[in-house]
Amino acid sequence: MAISFSTGTGKPINSSDGLDRLRINFDSNLRRWFGRNIGLWHSRRQYFFDSEEAVNLDIFINVEKLNQSNPECESYRFSWHCKDKKDFFIKRPTYKSEGEIVAKLQGHQLFRESSYFSESSGVSNIRQVDEHELIFESNYDGWRVLEHTRLIDQDRFRSRIIYSWFNDKLKIVENHHEIRIKSPG
Repeated sequence: MAISFSTGTGKPINSSDGLDRLRINFDSNLRRWFGRNIGLWHSRRQYFFDSEEAVNLDIFINVEKLNQSNPECESYRFSWHCKDKKDFFIKRPTYKSEGEIVAKLQGHQLFRESSYFSESSGVSNIRQVDEHELIFESNYDGWRVLEHTRLIDQDRFRSRIIYSWFNDKLKIVENHHEIRIKSPG
């Protein structure tokens, strides 16, 4: 079955080559967006757990692009550490004060070697809102996570809002205001 679409010039295209070209444009937009996140970020976070008081925490996140031989996907390392460990990590042992996740971007999915709340691998489906914002939807080990990440002010800032449900009950809401400390290079 041939699929037809318009190029905007009034001439329809009836081939899978046109669909591949559209996929490549979508992939390059996602790759460009991820490339805009590379660098060191200071993340000022606020966590809301069920009926508890809000908890504030500062974390440093480094995003790096890894070299790879497969041109169909790009790999990234997300590493983090917290200088002031507080009792946050004692009360909530599923959170780690430092660590890293390696992820591969392939098409509209991000494949993680491990997840934030477990060592299980995971897949995030990605929706692009516009050139500055992505929405990630993930499911693993009973968790369903919805994350909105927006780049602001020529990529000097990021805003992240994350909703996490465990067994269909909303457990955590997070607001992150992130400031780029160091660009790549």
